[in-house]
This record gives sequence, C-alpha cells and structure tokens, in this order.
Amino acid sequence: MSDESLVLSVVSHGQRSILLDLLDDLTDNVRTPFRLILTENIPEEPDLPVSRYPFPIEVVKNLKRRGFGANHNAALGRSRGELFCVLNPDIRIPSDPFPVLGAIAASPLVGVVAPVVRAPDNSVEDHARRFPSIFTLLAKVFGHRPRMVPTEGQSDYRVDWIAGMFMLFRSDTLRSVGGFDERYFLYYEDVDLCARLHERGLGVAVNTAVSVTHHARRESRRNLKYAWWHLGSAARFLASHPRIALGLR
Repeated sequence: MSDESLVLSVVSHGQRSILLDLLDDLTDNVRTPFRLILTENIPEEPDLPVSRYPFPIEVVKNLKRRGFGANHNAALGRSRGELFCVLNPDIRIPSDPFPVLGAIAASPLVGVVAPVVRAPDNSVEDHARRFPSIFTLLAKVFGHRPRMVPTEGQSDYRVDWIAGMFMLFRSDTLRSVGGFDERYFLYYEDVDLCARLHERGLGVAVNTAVSVTHHARRESRRNLKYAWWHLGSAARFLASHPRIALGLR
C-alpha cells in the first residue's frame, strides 16, 4: 500500500497540544502507510515542523473558519487515496487500526467503518447509536440515550450511525454521496451522512477488535452558542429525514 492509498484528514481548532499527541501515536503505533492532510481552521503559530515526522503531511491554513463538513470535504478534494479517514485531533491511537478496518471498508456493502471508541477511563463511549427521532430526543432530555452494542462474541456489527471522531470510508463511496452536507455546522454532519449511506443500501459498521481513545471536549454542554448550533442541526436533520424523525426506520 502506498502513502496515497490511505489519507487521514484532521482538523485543528487551535488544538496544537493534543494534535502533537496524536502525531506521536501515528508515528509510534501505525505501520500502515498513509498521508495526512492537516487543516488548521484558525491560525496556529509556529508552523508545524512537518519534516520531523516519518509520514507526509500537507498543512492547509484556512483564511476563514469553516465547518466540520466543509473542512473534510476540502481535504477529500485534495486526496487521491483509495481510503479516506476522518479523524479528530483528540483521538489517541494505541495500535494500528487500519489493516482490520481497511479490510471491512473494502466491502462493497459497507459505507463507513469505525473502531470501538473508549474514554480515558477505558469505558466504551456512546459513539455508535440509533438514529435520533422526535421521540428519542425527547427521551434524551430525561437522560435516556439509546446505544447500539454488539451481541456477545460479535466482532463486527452494524449500527445506524457513528460519531465523526473516527470514520473510515472508501473515497469513491464518500464522493458518491456528495461528501458531508455543509449546511450543518459542527453537529449532525455524521448522522446525516450515515443516513444517506443507509439510503444507498450501504452499512455502517463498528469493529470491536480495535479501539481508540477519545479525550472529549463537549462544548455544547458548557457553551450556549454551541448548544444553539447543536439544536439547529438536530432540527435540520429531522426536517431532512422525515421517516427517521418519526421513528419509521
């Protein structure tokens, strides 16, 4: 596999300190050849010393802040790889997940695949979920968060949607559905994309044989601006997918 066969897309929002931890993990633990497209969504100084890393890094410096979907779509446009991975800078990678996940992504029946995502205390995060509906969002107000988990002994299972912190696609598949919908901003881009993959008859998969760790920053729980964006994206999703909104899928 060449460096261009797998492309990782990471967007930094002034997150240099945690990004350096991710780059160290990629250096120490990933043996699959890849190229990294790093988008700096806000100015960061000094310049990242890309030559110190053993893999090619293309740094894109945005002149204007862009949303999650717009940044990753732009990186997809710069990619010639067969596989395209959307990866958050706050993810830590203890071992190479790409041989296992790449084999799953190669299936024509799979639209996107993710590893298990764990919190720093090693608990499994709720990154694989059922589609939200009017009813489940109301239930969430009262603390009920429906999760999708594998049956005992199942290493590869299907879910409704996976969170955008780690998503591995065949590049052609992501292009075929038009990439992420840029009308969303920071939230629900991943939910909407998985819904559109399902509409194409493509599965959304999680594999339990590999895992990564997520050091989460849940801004929507602390910042009213982010909470407002979250609510707006949820409303857009429900309006765009009425059958899902009514719990009919």
